[in-house]
Amino acid sequence: MLEILFEDQELVVINKPAGLLVHKTALAFGEEENALIQLRDQIGSWVAPVHRLDRATSGCLLFAKNEQVLPKLQGMFMERDIKKTYRCIVRGIPAEKEGLIDHPLTSERSGKLQEAQSKYKVLAETEQPFNSTRRYPTSRYSMLEIELLTGRTHQIRRHLAHIRHYILGDKKHGDNKQNQYFETHFGLEHLLLHAWQLQFTHPTSGKILSVTCDLPPHFRHIVEKLGWADTQLP
Repeated sequence: MLEILFEDQELVVINKPAGLLVHKTALAFGEEENALIQLRDQIGSWVAPVHRLDRATSGCLLFAKNEQVLPKLQGMFMERDIKKTYRCIVRGIPAEKEGLIDHPLTSERSGKLQEAQSKYKVLAETEQPFNSTRRYPTSRYSMLEIELLTGRTHQIRRHLAHIRHYILGDKKHGDNKQNQYFETHFGLEHLLLHAWQLQFTHPTSGKILSVTCDLPPHFRHIVEKLGWADTQLP
C-alpha cells in the first residue's frame, strides 16, 4: 500500500516509492503498475496527479480528488505558489553553501530552450577515506536541499550535472564511475533524489499546508555509510 502523508476531501499527498511510475505512459509501454491506479484503488476515489515526479525519484506527490480542485492546484503550480523542496546526495561539495542555478534547459519534447532555475543549500558534507574514481585518495560528497523555481523535465538532475555535482545513482545525467562504486561497495540501486516537502495554501480552506516525507531506506542507508546518521539536519 502507498503511504498517505495527508488527505482530506479535496486532495491527497502520498509518498511515491522510487521506481514507481506516476501514471501510464508511452515511454514505459506495457507497464500497468503506477501510483495513480494504486491510489485510486486504495482509497476508492477518483484521483488525478497535479504534478509529476521522475520514475526514479521518491517522495511527496500531490493528487486532486475531484475535477473542481484539479485546475486550481495546477494553476498554483504554474504560478509557483506551491513550494517544492528536494533532498539529494551529490559528488563533491559546492564552493558556495547556498546558491541559485540559473541555466536554461532544452525541452526534451519541443527542442526549444526554456528558462530553468533551482535554488540549492548544502545540508551536510563529508570527505571519505576511499578512492571512488582512482584519481584521488579521498572522495568528497554533500547532501543538498533543492528548491525548484521552475519545473522542467529532469531539471534537478540536469542542473546539478551542469555544475558537475552529479547526483549519486543518476544513470542518465550522473557520473558512471561514482554510480559503479556505490553499487559495488554499498549496494546502491536507486537515484538519491527525494521530494522531501510540499508547502502551499489549501485552495479551499485557505490553511497553510506543509507536508514532509521521510527519507526512504535506500537513501538513509547511504546517509549512514557517509557518516551523517547522527547529523541534525534541518
